[in-house]
Parts: sequence; C-alpha cells; structure tokens
Amino acid sequence: MPVLPTTPNQDGVRIEPADSPSSHALLTVCVTVVVVAGLYVGRSVLIPITLAVLLSFLLAPLVALLRRLYLGRVPSVLLAVLLALTLILGLGGLIGTQVAELAQEVPTYAEAIQQKVDTVQQLMLSRVTSLTAKLSHQTPPANPASTRHSGSPAGGPASGPGAHADPDKPLQVEVRQPDLTAIELARRLVTPVVEPLSTTAIVLIVSVFILLQREDLRDRMIRLFGSSDLYRTTVAMNDAARRLSRYLLTQLAVNASFGVIIGSGLAWLGVPSPVMWGVLGALLRFVPYVGAPLAALVPLTLAAAIDPGWSMVLWTASLYLFVEVILGQAVEPHLYGRSTGLSPFSVVVAATFWTWLWGPIGLILSTPMTLCLVVLGRHVARLKFLDVLLGDTPALTPIQSFYQRILAGDPDEARDQAEILLKDLSLSSYYDEVALNGLRLAAADAERDRLTPAHLARVKSSIQSLIDDLQDHEDDTELPGATGVVTLPPNAAEAAADSPASDAAAPSEPALAPASTNAEVVLCIAGRGSLDDEVSAMLAQLLAREGLASRIVPYSATGRATISQLDVSGVVMVCVSYLTLTANPSHLKYLLRRLRVRLPRNVPITVGIWPVGETQLLDDRMRAALGASFYANSLQEAVTVCLNAASERAADALSLAVAA
Repeated sequence: MPVLPTTPNQDGVRIEPADSPSSHALLTVCVTVVVVAGLYVGRSVLIPITLAVLLSFLLAPLVALLRRLYLGRVPSVLLAVLLALTLILGLGGLIGTQVAELAQEVPTYAEAIQQKVDTVQQLMLSRVTSLTAKLSHQTPPANPASTRHSGSPAGGPASGPGAHADPDKPLQVEVRQPDLTAIELARRLVTPVVEPLSTTAIVLIVSVFILLQREDLRDRMIRLFGSSDLYRTTVAMNDAARRLSRYLLTQLAVNASFGVIIGSGLAWLGVPSPVMWGVLGALLRFVPYVGAPLAALVPLTLAAAIDPGWSMVLWTASLYLFVEVILGQAVEPHLYGRSTGLSPFSVVVAATFWTWLWGPIGLILSTPMTLCLVVLGRHVARLKFLDVLLGDTPALTPIQSFYQRILAGDPDEARDQAEILLKDLSLSSYYDEVALNGLRLAAADAERDRLTPAHLARVKSSIQSLIDDLQDHEDDTELPGATGVVTLPPNAAEAAADSPASDAAAPSEPALAPASTNAEVVLCIAGRGSLDDEVSAMLAQLLAREGLASRIVPYSATGRATISQLDVSGVVMVCVSYLTLTANPSHLKYLLRRLRVRLPRNVPITVGIWPVGETQLLDDRMRAALGASFYANSLQEAVTVCLNAASERAADALSLAVAA
C-alpha cells in the first residue's frame, strides 16, 4: 500500500495521516461490550454474589477477631454471619413495625398536607393576581378560591340525581377484573416477601463459603490471573482487600452515626417513627451524594403534616443539612483520606452507570465496584486506563502539566499550579524540579520542529509572564553551601586609615548581609538554545533575591563580532546557561575561550547545564578542554557559587581597605 504524503496545516505543522484501527483496539471494544452485556443479562445471579463478596469483606475483621479469641474458623464464621443475620432481621422487623404504625395515620397526614398545599396555592395565586393587577393598573378580580365550591350559576344546567340523562350522551362502561383465586392471591402476597428473603439467604450462604474458603479462593484467583507474577498479583489483591475493608467499615461507622443523630433529633422534634427514619437514613446514605436528600424527603413531609406552621419543617431540614455537612465535609475527609483512590467525577459516572446496569442496588454498589476496577487498573498494565479515568491520582505529572499550560499560552493556570507547588517547595526548587524540566520538553519539541515559531513565541511569552508573576513570591529557603555576601561598608578605607594601629591590627569580623554593592554584577549569558534566555531570566531573579545584581546577555551578544562590545565592568561571576547540550559542545568551548579573552583573569566562569543528568555528557577530559571554573547542575547550585564568589571578592576588597 503506498504511503500517503504528509500535508502541512495552516500553522505550518505537518500532519501525519490517520492510522487504521488496530485489531487489538477492536478486540478491546468487543470484550467491553460482551462484559457489559453479561453484567446486564446475569444481574439476577451476579447481584447476590457481589453482595456476598462485599459482606465477606465487611465481616472479615470480625472473623479475625473471633479467631484470636480461640473460637476456631468454623465457629467464628458462623457466629459472625449469625450476628449479621440478626442485625438484618432486627432492622427489617423494626422498619416493618414502624411502617404499620405509620400507615394508620396516613389519611390524617394526607389531609393536613393537602390543606397546606391549598393554602400555599391560594397565597401564590393571590400574589400573582395582585401583581398582575398592579402592572395593568386594574382592579384585582375576586379570589377564585372563594367561588371554587359555589353552586352553579343561574340558568345553568342542573346537575343532580334528579336530572334527566342526555339521550345523546354515551353510556359509561365499567370494566371489572375477575375475582382472584386462592392460588393467585397467595402468589401475589408471597412473591414480594419470598424474593428478598431468598436473596438474603443466598448472600449469607455464599458469604459463609467465602469466609471459610478465603485462602483457597485467593490461591485460585492467583493461579487464574497472575501465577506468572506472584508479587504483583499478591500486592494487587492485598491492596484491593485493604481498601475495600477500610472503606466499608469506615462508611458503616459514619452512616450509623448519621442514623443515630438523625433519629435522636427527629425524636426530640416530635416527628413520628424517628427510629425508622434514622435506620433508613443510615442505609440510604450508602448511596453517594443523593442518599441523604432522599432520606430527608419523607420526614420533611411528615413534619409539614404534623405542625400547623412551618417551624418543624425548617428545624428538620436544618437537622439533616447540619449533620450531612459536618459528616461530609469534616469527618469523612479526615477518616477516608486517600483510602478509596476515586475521583469525585468517577463516583458520579460510576453511580450513573451501575444504576443503569443493576438498578437501585447498583447505585449502592457503585463505589465498591468502581474501587475494584481502579485497583485492577493500577496493577494490570492493559487496564491502566481505568486508573487514569477513575482514580484520584493526577493524570499528568507536575512537569507535564507545566509544559501543557505554557504550551497553551495560559500563564494564569501555570501560576495557579506554581502557587500550589510552592507551598511545599522553595522558588529555586520549583524552578529546578518543575520549570526547567518542562522547558526541556519544549526545547526537545522545538528541535524536532514540532513547535511552530508562533507556538515557540507563545511559550516564551508565557514563561516570561510566569517569572514576572513570581517576582514577589516570598522564599526564605537558605541556600546550602552559601557563605553569604560580604558588604563593603561605605568609606571603609577612610575609617581604617583614621583608626589606631591597635584597632587596625585586630579588625573586627566582617558582617554578612544578603545585599551586595552595585559594582558587583553577575553576567547571565544564555546559550544558543531557543529557551536559554528564559533560563537566564530565572537565574537572574534568584540572584536578585540574594542581593546580587545581574545582567542577562543573549547569545548573540557573545559572538565573534559582538563580544568586544560586551560590558564586563564590575563583573564578579559569569554564568552560562544551557538547557540542552550535545555530546560534542564545540560552540560552548569557543564561547568560553572568547569570554576568557574578554574578562579579567580573576573572574570565574560557571557553566550551568540543566537539569541534573546532562552533566554526564561532560567527562573530565571534556571539562578540562572547556576550561570553565565551575559546573552547576541546578539553579540553586549556581546561585550558591555566585554568592561565594561575590563574598570572596568583597572580603578581599575589605582586607585591602583595612590594610590601606
């Protein structure tokens, strides 16, 4: 098949032809469709098994505790499951009793609620009518509610038992279902009860076998999926078990606390059946995001039916809102931390997907099921996309995120990311660990002609804007190895000449200060790379924070024809910045030779090759051939070298002044 030629787009970037879908991608799509279809078709079997697995994770700590009490495996498992069954039956009986008591008062509550609804409707209708009349400057008509139940108007057709039927009016036909037989009636009554009981029995039986055969099932899973890599498979299974157990136990404790607080509060407010609403609130809160609002609907309705006013409704709503905010915003983040490993977006998407797949029970199981998928994607290479899409780990590294933002020409987002990272990093560390590595990605794309001149100009502008924005950032980090800058006091020579001989013989210790004289200048010379000027700007900013004046010199100012015009007055150090360097840096060698000719003999030259790792290209022989005084692997190291050089020069000047 002939190869299609590449064509440039409007920006000058050559676009490669699109590849045809591979067989592996099509196979993945087919497998995904088959798995989803199987989950939907087999939901009647898979739901009880899934519930049993989750229940076994929930009961595993209790079984381990009982085994530590020397009860044995079988008695511990049976006792734990019996306790779970007792709790389930107790909650079911309690809810059934409360529902039966509440059903007797339903007509009364319905009438009270209807009266409140009518009152609200009349109030709203009268307000709307009054507002309409004011806008149209008309007299408001009579309240239609006052004539709602009035008799028919005079002359109207009579309606009553004695009225004659219209011969043209069609006859009303009433359809009645035949009476149910005893078998059909029993089936309708027994089926809604037997189905949940049978599901509960299946869940408990499967849980018993899972807890009894836990190690055997684990070995079978390892043999089936990961016998070739026992370490990774074991780590994955332990990670999933730890996360699920911790998540389920923590959520059970939090939801139980929610139910106790809500039930106690509703009992204090006087809402009927507070125990039932507390239990339902604890159960519904397993549903992410919407569980608490759903649990509050019926208690709010009952509060409106009981209280003639609206105070009980407001207090009930405040109770649910206060408890949910405290638990959701303060307690749960502290308890969960990063134990689940799910992003908020994935929780919402998973709730939607599993609800569509398995109904209401899928909504409750959505978070544990998604958590299993994330753990699976974290340890299986082919399923890595699950961890990227659903997990809470950042999709991009800080370096990649930095490069993406400056490539998009958005310095504001780059500054937001920098402010977050600068909470834990110093400015020099941020430049060394994030910014320089991000610029190196940009330089590599520029060398491969992936960046158009417009893109490169956008990157340069974004970097310069970010550097300007970080100018006022406070950075109190003390540079390692820096001896400080000795500031030469004004008129030091005159003060030394006028002082007695005894004082001159034993001069006081020089004071260290972070500021230098205006005569001390560091030349920040950029290499010939496309982004070396921006690196020199970062270095100059860090030097200014330490009190050293600096001048940024572009590479063009150090050429053979222009270096004679380079201003070297007051220079204490020269720093040459290279973001990338080839294995044969001949241009750097000749640049250093030109600088040696132009600079005074006592001015050292530092070559900064960023970031760490590039200096491996320079062996000892090559370093000797280049002839630089120092080689820095980071901006922080370069600043330290400059501070020490300025300190030595200021100390020498002070010694000469004192000696004079």
